[in-house]
Amino acid sequence: MKKIAVSVLGATGTVGQRFVQLLDGHPWFEVVTLTGSDRSVGMTYAEACHWVLTTPMPEWARAMTLVETNPKTVQTPIAFSALPTQSAWELEARLAQSGVLVCSNASAYRMEPDVPILLPEVNPDHLAILKYQREHRGWSGGIITNSNCTCTGMTIALKALADNFGVEQVFAVSMQAISGAGYPGVPSLDIYDNILPYIAGEDEKVEQEPLKILGTLRDGHIEFAPLTISAHTNRVPVTEGHTVCLSVKLRSGATVEAAKQVLRAYQPPQDCEELPSTPRPVIRVLEEVDRPQPRLDRDFGNGMVTTVGKVRADPIFDLKLTVLSHNTIRGAAGGSLYNAELAVKLSYV
Repeated sequence: MKKIAVSVLGATGTVGQRFVQLLDGHPWFEVVTLTGSDRSVGMTYAEACHWVLTTPMPEWARAMTLVETNPKTVQTPIAFSALPTQSAWELEARLAQSGVLVCSNASAYRMEPDVPILLPEVNPDHLAILKYQREHRGWSGGIITNSNCTCTGMTIALKALADNFGVEQVFAVSMQAISGAGYPGVPSLDIYDNILPYIAGEDEKVEQEPLKILGTLRDGHIEFAPLTISAHTNRVPVTEGHTVCLSVKLRSGATVEAAKQVLRAYQPPQDCEELPSTPRPVIRVLEEVDRPQPRLDRDFGNGMVTTVGKVRADPIFDLKLTVLSHNTIRGAAGGSLYNAELAVKLSYV
């Protein structure tokens, strides 16, 4: 197929760099526009971007000139947004109105009733709400959002359990990598030899977003899943990879082995089977008593696979398990690419 022209919004930041990295050689998409902040507009990407990833900056990106984020400069069918939340609200809407499908990593629109929080291996049917979004807002494009990066892996694991046993209550404790705070992020003297037990707005996102993702699309709106989540979110001195410890109360009981089998067997919906970013497997279950570990397990499946370990009986609820997901790939840029691939497959672009 002829490659689809795409833009990266906010291309110089950490997530923007991940977009550039992951779009390098993508079989479906080709970057033709990079946008930056007022201070970087007019500069080349190499001049404006302090590249922090371990792989080299792609050569095609180095000489690209950064432009403003507006409908005059961004005229591609798809735009990947790494914009800050405060500017995403206005700029993403302007692009959506002009005909661009914005696949956003920002949180600005996540909880809007007509905007999906999309995880293709969990809720691809929610993409259908785009037609209601377009009718309601008068947009010819649209906005699709990622989940919060901490929610991603845990929600994928919960989906597998919910489909087979039902999920009623979840107690979640996160250990979140410092890359989730962007660059330069958390000051070194705050995080070194330390754990930060507060991330602004994070508890609320982890408690609310999975309910929408696991909900049911009916008559142009999403009915939230009937489960309760209690979350404690923490920043820890790990570079990448968010770890979440879950205790889960099921509607119908399950043995540990049955739960492992369900997690291992979870398959992507049919619409996702041939997408370039579909993880294989969706969920990887480890038997080692000391896994998953971010340094050892975050990059499995090019950072798109959800890894689960320490599945065991819970003395208060039914099950407890540890979930690891790569926060800047599956939980951010890679997730947005996956969402765009699904939108193309289902003819929303």
